[in-house]
Amino acid sequence: MPLELRRTDARDEAFRSLVQQLDADLDDRYGDQQDFYGQFNALDEIKQVVVAYLGEEPIACGAIKAFDEQSMEVKRMYVQKTARGQGVATQVLEELETWAKALGYPLCVLQLADNQPEALALYEKNGYAQTENFGQYIGDENSICMRKELA
Repeated sequence: MPLELRRTDARDEAFRSLVQQLDADLDDRYGDQQDFYGQFNALDEIKQVVVAYLGEEPIACGAIKAFDEQSMEVKRMYVQKTARGQGVATQVLEELETWAKALGYPLCVLQLADNQPEALALYEKNGYAQTENFGQYIGDENSICMRKELA
């Protein structure tokens, strides 16, 4: 069964369901520390969302939102545990990057916390490089910020 990527927005019910799973995973990893990061993940500002479907089952998601005039920030990346290790996250990320380029943004940035080695590996594999912490993450020693110039 081929993977289908659907572009939508943050009102999408499948996206919201996957984000609930993501938030539960992050709460398990970070506990009370997640409260700090949660304030930067409001869905109402997100207008570009990709949901990956296997058949009719939504299994992964990701989003982008404008960070500044040059950059889109990658947000809310999640793949259900049963679908991990199959390249789904890379496909979602590539679709988000294609969308960012089409919108005229030459750069993607993102933040992840330091207890997500699989996410760090994903982004490095896809050409993201660590950069100085930006925006609300300046001075946060638990944050890893990354960037990628879109070709």
